[in-house]
Amino acid sequence: MLSGCTETKPQFVSIDITGADYAKDFALADHNGQMRSIKDFAGKVVVVFFGFTQCPDVCPTSMAELAEIKKMLGTDGDRLQGLFVSLDPERDTPEVLKAYMTNFDPSFLALRPALDKLPQVAKDFKIFYKKVDGKTPGAYTLDHSAGSYVFDPQGRVRLYSRYGSGAPALAADVKLLLKGS
Repeated sequence: MLSGCTETKPQFVSIDITGADYAKDFALADHNGQMRSIKDFAGKVVVVFFGFTQCPDVCPTSMAELAEIKKMLGTDGDRLQGLFVSLDPERDTPEVLKAYMTNFDPSFLALRPALDKLPQVAKDFKIFYKKVDGKTPGAYTLDHSAGSYVFDPQGRVRLYSRYGSGAPALAADVKLLLKGS
């Protein structure tokens, strides 16, 4: 049997987008006012999720799952960085974002694009978002893409994890990336 001679690709649960020409990097301020890029998290698997703090379901569920994954990783949990990119910088002030992230994990960071930069950031990551008017004047919600991008410890985008895949599936993928896949 020659199976040892052939290179096998890792069996990710998420969609393998290794080599994608999008979702490469960003230059955004975090909720503490510090400019961040993917290079700041070298040596960690980084999971990037786009959303807004007033989201009733998808966003808090995704961030809670990410916090659960960090716990599932045990000591390797310190090598997981959660990033939440706001699609609603008008309402998601740094203070609001900081409080929101603390609900999930104090090590997670929220990134806040300037309102005029948001369309380009969304385009760079192929993220859909659209304001939907609410019942009262000035009230609105957002329809938006609901998956997460996963970067390996070298800062390369590797996976797209669909919303609803579950914490165990993404935790298995993160473990593979931490092992050097």
